Amino acid sequence: MLSKNKNNKITVVAKHMPGDYDIEYASPWAGANSLIYRRDGDLVGGYFPDGLFEKDPWFKEVLPKYRELDSSEVLPGHDSGAEVDSICINTAIYLPWLLGQCLKAGVVVKRHILTHISEAKALSHTGKAADIIVNATGLGSLKLGGVEDKNMAPIRGQIVVVRNECTPMVSTSGTNDGPTELLYIMQRAGGGGTILGGTYDKGNWESQPDPNIAQRIMTRAVAARPGLTDNKGVEGLSIVRHGVGLRPFREGGVRIEEEKLADGTCVVHNYGHSGWGYQGSYGCAEAVVELVEEIQRQHKAKL
Repeated sequence: MLSKNKNNKITVVAKHMPGDYDIEYASPWAGANSLIYRRDGDLVGGYFPDGLFEKDPWFKEVLPKYRELDSSEVLPGHDSGAEVDSICINTAIYLPWLLGQCLKAGVVVKRHILTHISEAKALSHTGKAADIIVNATGLGSLKLGGVEDKNMAPIRGQIVVVRNECTPMVSTSGTNDGPTELLYIMQRAGGGGTILGGTYDKGNWESQPDPNIAQRIMTRAVAARPGLTDNKGVEGLSIVRHGVGLRPFREGGVRIEEEKLADGTCVVHNYGHSGWGYQGSYGCAEAVVELVEEIQRQHKAKL
């Protein structure tokens, strides 16, 4: 959004880019949310807090065709549910498209590893020091010098990507396999396969898929949707890959605010989106644009 203003000269500095697969880079592993199933016990002090499962959700007035499910439509073992038209993003297509839009708008992109937020000031492609730094480093803000936000923590998510197709999408509020294990099934458009999930394991940094967890993920998926494999069970799944990503959780919620470095450089922070980065991306970007434009107005007023 900042690139829409041609007066802005923007350099994106990133350790990871679309096309990369790394435990630190959660975006390619993410799904999107759809049939919603709830268990009453999960909604009271549950380990996995998510407004998706509220019985009177805010989005029922926003998303089309919201309706509560009849008891006969609810997945066995669950107490209630809802159906809603939603959006599922094929991140393998969407991320390169976003990068392409940036390049088209004149944004210059660099691969670089920062150890301190102040280093970004010298990385502008203009050859001049950057006037404003936007910090969108996600979980990296935990260890990035000059930020080191101790409210940040990883929430490990493990998934299985399969070729099998399943519609509509499914998401449940919990499972019987422990508080960190979930059930969701999300088919991606454009040949992106189907995401079987998953886990929500706060504080776990493990980068390698756990085969036992993977087995439970697949077992839950085919039990909920036998048609996923034409009633052939787990053996009927055609696996593309196993994946693990770390959601950038922040205690207290997302951080979108201005801060000044010791040398007076303005930093606009935008991180801590946990598992809703795609859903909130445009709204958060608009908030960043507002902060940047206000900084620019104040700067001009001093001239």
